[in-house]
Amino acid sequence: MKPFFLFSIGLLLFAGVARAQTAGGVNGFAPLPGPAPGEKVATFGGGCFWSMSEAMLELKGVNKVISGYAGGTTKNPTYDQVATRTTGHAECAQVYYDPKVISFATIARAFFFAHDPTELNRQGPDEGTDYRSIAFYRTPEEKSTILSLIREINSSRHYPRPIVSQVVSFTVFYVAENYHQGYYRLHGDKDYIMQVSKPKVMKFRTVMKAELKPEFQK
Repeated sequence: MKPFFLFSIGLLLFAGVARAQTAGGVNGFAPLPGPAPGEKVATFGGGCFWSMSEAMLELKGVNKVISGYAGGTTKNPTYDQVATRTTGHAECAQVYYDPKVISFATIARAFFFAHDPTELNRQGPDEGTDYRSIAFYRTPEEKSTILSLIREINSSRHYPRPIVSQVVSFTVFYVAENYHQGYYRLHGDKDYIMQVSKPKVMKFRTVMKAELKPEFQK
């Protein structure tokens, strides 16, 4: 499992914000930004958010991705709180994208190939409900799209076992601590990234190659 102790060095935050509630700032931190004009937002959880955030960021039409927590009941959770598995939250990636370039359906499909959606409450060495596979929808159409993809992928036998991802109505997303943002790119030499995260991203690039930004299609 990922260690609870993480490096507390001040790092790049892709969205320029720290941990905050969707409705506004908390404890002096800036609020989570809303989508820019013309942007849409999607939220998914599939194990450690370091690799999920990187995979989603490599898609054409995705402008930014923020690591955070969703799916639970505790307000403004910290990483350590989420790791206790008492908050109900899962590690998630919030995706800001241009619907003129990429559709919700493509992003949702990418989600199912950015991790193993057939593992229940775990991803590889990471165990617990905070690492569960969970797809959020904001509209009935998005829910229908996700459920249709589950049926399609199950029928394709891409995975030897059926998908167990939760499909849940979106309520709120909380930004993770600064050091989680962009962690994959900033700490590519760390053992966890090399041994766990990178293989996921490499596999994702193979499956989703046609949908990637040019620099990741090589």
